[in-house]
Amino acid sequence: MPPSSRALPEEVVEEILLRLPPHKPAYLVCSSLTSKPWMALLSGARFRARYREFHGAPPMLGFLQFRPWDCLKPKEGDPTPPFVSTTKFCPRIPDNGWGDRDYAVWDCRHGRILLGEKNAAPMKLAIWDPMTGRRKELQEPSSMAVKHQDGLLGAAVVCAISGCDHRACHGGPSRVVFFSLHDGDAGFVAQACVSFPETSDCSKPRSDFRRDEWSEPCPGLPIDNAGFIEPNPPALVNDAIHFMLAYGYDYVVDENVHDIVRVQILKYDLSSNCLSLIDAPSRPARSHYGNSVLMALEEGTLGFVRIKRFHLYIWSRQMGSDRATAWTRSRVININNIPTKDPRIFFGLLGSVEGSDIIFVYTELGIYKINLKTLWRKKIWEGEYCNALIPYTSFYNPPGI
Repeated sequence: MPPSSRALPEEVVEEILLRLPPHKPAYLVCSSLTSKPWMALLSGARFRARYREFHGAPPMLGFLQFRPWDCLKPKEGDPTPPFVSTTKFCPRIPDNGWGDRDYAVWDCRHGRILLGEKNAAPMKLAIWDPMTGRRKELQEPSSMAVKHQDGLLGAAVVCAISGCDHRACHGGPSRVVFFSLHDGDAGFVAQACVSFPETSDCSKPRSDFRRDEWSEPCPGLPIDNAGFIEPNPPALVNDAIHFMLAYGYDYVVDENVHDIVRVQILKYDLSSNCLSLIDAPSRPARSHYGNSVLMALEEGTLGFVRIKRFHLYIWSRQMGSDRATAWTRSRVININNIPTKDPRIFFGLLGSVEGSDIIFVYTELGIYKINLKTLWRKKIWEGEYCNALIPYTSFYNPPGI
């Protein structure tokens, strides 16, 4: 009879478990069910902190389909937000469900998903934590003019903790930045205001929609009255939120293409409470929705990516020796290895993973996740077309796994 095997030292077990891939959360769950000691180890605060530090940026566990204009449509079908898991992660729905409200997705960042109530004025917003099922509700700001129309509203959610590494802050205080394009004293203007951080228990939805939960709107920034916010997720870079603004459409009816006349970037600086405009890099003679997207690049700069046929043109916003910032075209990438049925049909850009060089490209065969550095690609979706895609990134190693 062979001798009984000796148990591995606890520190060796910890080093092995530390190397479980974060993008496969089922491995952590299965390991925690192996024994009580392993459960205690994996659910302990020390291991969870080491696990996050060892792996760095949180992995992508799924994504949401981004259709902000759905907020103007009547309720229909299941009110659950359209979360698509790319792993075995299953988001937790609030204990009391979604009630009688139907939400569309607006943004996702730092482990939080921002939702907007459909077909409602004034609109209710909700910050949802899929890891715990908690949510906080608030009403759109009453101190700022709001016109409920496609392309005239935008919103972003951010962590409210200064100096946070955002690896496990999903249960902490957060802020919402709300954008509005409307007629003001200075003509057609853009404005933004910020919600005050919520520090109370958010395990239950709030019903006391107070008027003082938003800051005063920032000064209005005059813009062309043909401008509208493109339905792409915003990019957070250096404590500033960036939205893409498009100006007008030239309609090509026979080819069913909507040509964009001009593109700018609307920047809101959280520290100075100020809006400004950035001109996008030079565009080709013909531009259409879905051929460009903003990125928060891994190097910490604002990126702008445009697709033309099978090529990606990538710019980054760099600061020169004179302290002035300008666009620099850093790379041109050929992506003709992506499968397609008809090469005459253009590819579309749907979004990116903030703080990385991951971008999402749509073809008629599905949605592909592409690493711009390594050109590694993976199909993540074969369903119906969505106008934009917002990734959900988080570590799955909560207390008590």
